[in-house]
Amino acid sequence: MTASESSISLARTAAKAAADKIAQDIVGLDVSERLALADVFLIASAPSERQVNAIVDGIEEELGKQGLNPVRREGRSGGRWVLLDYSDIVIHVQHEEDRVFYALERLWKDCPVVDLQLAAEASAKAGAAADAE
Repeated sequence: MTASESSISLARTAAKAAADKIAQDIVGLDVSERLALADVFLIASAPSERQVNAIVDGIEEELGKQGLNPVRREGRSGGRWVLLDYSDIVIHVQHEEDRVFYALERLWKDCPVVDLQLAAEASAKAGAAADAE
């Protein structure tokens, strides 16, 4: 079993929202074969607590436009590691130091990486900027 298309689409939307808030090293992992609780883990990081919270705000705002609210949110007050649980996807926004320390990608290294299509979007933006000049 692999992650559903709706879960992957939701992860892509959240990843784009995180990228718009300058999140670093955005990774999606298909955890559907290992966990019954979720299809995709989305992991992103930032260099400061303020940036972590800005990324979380951006993700919640974008997914809120689709009528989605997290069923659980943890870690918001500390701003070091915020977890947003949207049932099908679980989003981890971590301070870059905590991301290195906890190494979620290493813990879930057996899970396939989800193509978040962020490179295609960056290329399209670069092309549009070049056309505007």
